[in-house]
Formats: sequence, structure tokens, C-alpha cells
Amino acid sequence: MVTASDLGHGTLDTLQEASDLLCRAYPSALAAELLARTKQRLRYITGLLGGRLTLRQHQELLVTAGWLSLLLGCLHYDLGEREQAETARQAAYQAGLQAGHGEIIAWSYEMAAWFALTEGRYGDVADYARAGQQHAGMTSAMVQLVLQQARGQARLGDRRAVRASLNRGAKLLEQLPRPDHPEHHFVFDHTKWIFYAATCYTWLGDDEPAAEHANEIIAYHTRPDGSSNAPMRTANSHIDLGIIHARHGELDQAVHHGITAFGFERKTEASLLSRAEDLDQLLDERYPGEHLADEFHQRYFDERVALQSKAHPDS
Repeated sequence: MVTASDLGHGTLDTLQEASDLLCRAYPSALAAELLARTKQRLRYITGLLGGRLTLRQHQELLVTAGWLSLLLGCLHYDLGEREQAETARQAAYQAGLQAGHGEIIAWSYEMAAWFALTEGRYGDVADYARAGQQHAGMTSAMVQLVLQQARGQARLGDRRAVRASLNRGAKLLEQLPRPDHPEHHFVFDHTKWIFYAATCYTWLGDDEPAAEHANEIIAYHTRPDGSSNAPMRTANSHIDLGIIHARHGELDQAVHHGITAFGFERKTEASLLSRAEDLDQLLDERYPGEHLADEFHQRYFDERVALQSKAHPDS
């Protein structure tokens, strides 16, 4: 009975590979389409968990379900579906807990830190990040949590803490092997460190390194045809540049980068709008009554209304 199983030979490997491919599709695939595919795969695994399995098979299925639940939570949040995102995050935490998988637990805390950052609960970011680090081990999740902590510290204006976290994250990253698939959403690579550092420096008002890093991210991810292979990172980097140009009195460049950020079909809507709000407020303060500032505000307002209508279609 201990060895009895209804699972076909090779099924676990196939499911793990499918999960990996879905996570690698995250940076560029349309969120709604990837969400549907992830749900379908997760429903199939849930059905298998109700059948006869060995203990090892049950644990491995829980791990795969945990990764998919994390991905599902990210996609729901990208689409402005906050409650569904939190449900998926908690499901991932439970799967990681039941499977004894520290990295999945750590990523569930990282998602909580991300939600808090986007929603303006900056004091909670470091709390979630520190809690996740207790489970992460020497993994990509550890680096991500440290850099997420840096972003929360940057929002609070703690310059010394930010630099310490950025340095710690860089040293941790050096200890990890170079990833075969850096596009995998739950893999931390060197360019993601640059991306996070750009935003931290932007929030701190360190415009020179912020602009350098933001431009590097845009250039790195630009394909020969001018499109981006990481549109969400690229969009946020344009917001960084928009804020920097606005501070330096370059209204036309500020608005150009802000409008460009909204032009990518694949974007993290809630996070991007949170960043765009910073630019909108800055333009309103420094350029009251200017046509270009009003143009950006209208585009920002339209994007926010569109997100709210997606999240609450019946309202």
C-alpha cells in the first residue's frame, strides 16, 4: 500500500517541466493568457493529489503546486485582482509548509512584501522580507527578499540601510550559480539587481546612478527590432527616467518616458500605476498647468480607471 500509486511513469517530470516553462513565460506572455494556462495546470495537479500516491510523489506534487500558486498570485496581482492574488499566495505558503520547501515559503513572504510596497505599507515590507529570509536559505528567494527590503527602506528614505541591503544582495548573488534561464520569474539574475537598484536610487534622489542603471536595463532588454524581452522591467525603468528628467526641468523627456512606460502590452498594472503615481504627483507639483503634464495625468488616470474596471467589472 505504501508503494501503490495511480500516477503514470514520467508524469511528475512532465508536470515539473510544464511548471518551469510557465514561470519562464511570465516576463513576456500576456497575463490573462498565462493565468488561464496556469489555472488549468494547477487544477490537474489538484486532481492528482486526490488520488493514490506515494509519499514522495505527494510531496513533489505539492512542490509543483506551490510554484504554480506563486505564479498564479503574481498574475492575479498584475491584473489588479488583489483578493485572488492573496488567496494564491496563501495557498503557495501552505503547499511549501506541507512539502517542507523553504524556498516556496520564502517566495510567499516576498510576494507579501511586494504587495505591501505597491500599496504604500512601507513599514510592512521589511517585516515580511525578514520573515521570508528565515526560510530562504542560499537561493534566489534570499536575494529577492534582501532587494525587496532595500526598496522598502528606500521608500522610507533610509539611505544607509538601502546601501547596506544592496551590497548584501550583490554579495549573495555572487554566491549563486549563473542561471540557465534568467527569464524564470523565480530566479534572481544580475540584471534584476541593476533594475532594483535603479528604483532604489530614484526614490532616494540619487539621480546619476539611477539613470545609469535604468538606461542599462532598457538597453539590455531591447531586441534588434526595438521591442523588449522584459517589458515589465523596461516599463518601470522608463518611469525611473521620467522622474529623473522631471526633477531636472526636462518636462518633454519626463512625459515621453512616462507615456512610453504605458505602451507595453505586458505590464504589472498595479506596480506600474504605483510608480506612475509618483511621476504624476511630481509633474503636478513642478509643472502646474503645463499641457504635457496634463497629457500625462490624463493617460495615467485612464490607465487607473481601466485597471479598476478589470478588477471590478460589475462596478
